[in-house]
Amino acid sequence: MTKYLFITGGVVSSLGKGLTSASIGLLLEHRGLTVRFLKLDPYINVDPGLFSPAQHGEVYVLDDGSTTDLDLGHYERFTNTTLTWNSSWTTGQIYQRVFEKERRGEYQGATVQVIPHITNEIKQCLLRLGGSETDIVITEIGGTVGDIESLPHMEAIRQFSLDVGKENCLYIHLTLIPFLKAAREIKTKPTQHSVGQLRQIGIQPDILICRTEIPLSRDERAKIGLFCNIAANAVIEERDKDFSIYEVPVTLMENKLDQLIVDKLKIPNAGTLDLTDWYELLNRIRNPERELTAAVVGEYAEMRDAYKSTYEAIDHAGIAHRAKIRVLRISSRNVRQSETRRDLRKADAILVSGCFGETELEGKIEAVRIARENKIPFLGIGLGMQCAVIEFARNVLKLDGANSTEYDKDTPYPVICLLDEHRLFTAQGGTTKTGADATVFQIPSKIAEAYGNEQLSSERFRHCYEFNNQYREQWNQSEMRITASSSDGLLVHAVELLEHPWFIAVQFHPEFKSQPIKPHPLFASLIAAAVKKQQTS
Repeated sequence: MTKYLFITGGVVSSLGKGLTSASIGLLLEHRGLTVRFLKLDPYINVDPGLFSPAQHGEVYVLDDGSTTDLDLGHYERFTNTTLTWNSSWTTGQIYQRVFEKERRGEYQGATVQVIPHITNEIKQCLLRLGGSETDIVITEIGGTVGDIESLPHMEAIRQFSLDVGKENCLYIHLTLIPFLKAAREIKTKPTQHSVGQLRQIGIQPDILICRTEIPLSRDERAKIGLFCNIAANAVIEERDKDFSIYEVPVTLMENKLDQLIVDKLKIPNAGTLDLTDWYELLNRIRNPERELTAAVVGEYAEMRDAYKSTYEAIDHAGIAHRAKIRVLRISSRNVRQSETRRDLRKADAILVSGCFGETELEGKIEAVRIARENKIPFLGIGLGMQCAVIEFARNVLKLDGANSTEYDKDTPYPVICLLDEHRLFTAQGGTTKTGADATVFQIPSKIAEAYGNEQLSSERFRHCYEFNNQYREQWNQSEMRITASSSDGLLVHAVELLEHPWFIAVQFHPEFKSQPIKPHPLFASLIAAAVKKQQTS
């Protein structure tokens, strides 16, 4: 029988439910259990792919083309689980399915209500992830207890224990314990109120995870447990991590959270926990042998969550090379300032990121030029590849006015444009290619070398515009070569410079396939080139 674990949050938002959920998944996976994830978001949005990165952080892309909340990135980075379209549901998507069923007559004329129709649809999302091959489904409820938007989700998970049996459900509540510096004491009242709101809904938390700046004493845990009707040993301390987010699983393990979960859910096939690989990871983080500077140029570069997976992938590569990476977050709007250009020229590596929609194109093109002319290791991603192509066309091939038709419909040299091959219609009124696709590498090439001279890889895409095939021959007779394509050869997936230490630009998004234990080959190779540059400077 599949077990179900629900994670809710209280007091304030942004407590780290996604990171905590992912860490719990890691611990359970390391005990030999098969874990699946579900994110229930309270947003009315039907398409998370339309979220603004400035408001909600990056849009995360799955293999099957689903565009989701960034928390699913945490799940994939920390575990080996496979996420699909049914791993993420918004309130808008739930309501849309109910509306469609009503129009098809499936409710036989009944009055459609939040209870039971909306709550039943939410419960179906949970049941779809269960089954004989799944030991435990970890469900994160977005938002904060008390929000009106999340009430249907709370009601659904309350009902769910009646459907599958309380012995198969576990409720974990993540809350904040404020520390008042003036009084030099912590305050448990907000947590008591948060748990009280849950209990009014009908949910009694089994485990309480407390975010805190300072350690919780045994007496404080006992007090929290008493007022929240939770055993003191089920009050888990999760202190703020100034060092690394990858410490979180170890902290939870030290508080015996994994054993609590196994015991409370009576999971018979849970093995012994072995975090050897994770301790080795933390050892590499704590003991770097060098420090590097990587400049990331993007539309929302100052907002860490807007390029969350990119920054994490850089960290993963740094860990692999025992390097502490200092990331310069550079807005593409500021690249043409003299101080910013000076910072770019001093960087050990430059990365120009992707963007979906409006962007400051010229700043990114200037960053590409600086990387090319100064022989700085460079990685372009998505729009970053398109900028590399445009910059090369203008400044090396002397195609004055070269551009993408996305930004200049009348450009005399449309080196980037819309193609008809492999397109899917999107809600944005355009066409897009989203999800995993095969990428075939030309051998020999720097990109193939980064992948260990493998000829084929599966990568994730999210873009509309492509390299214009009319310019293929001209490119392959130049210093910038096409070194990766789609399996049918119709679409350009990567270009690189021959006379450059390391300059690769790709149409896909490698950041979505990077893990702390297993960094993506392109990021690892970029940082390796940066290390070499530093050593020879």
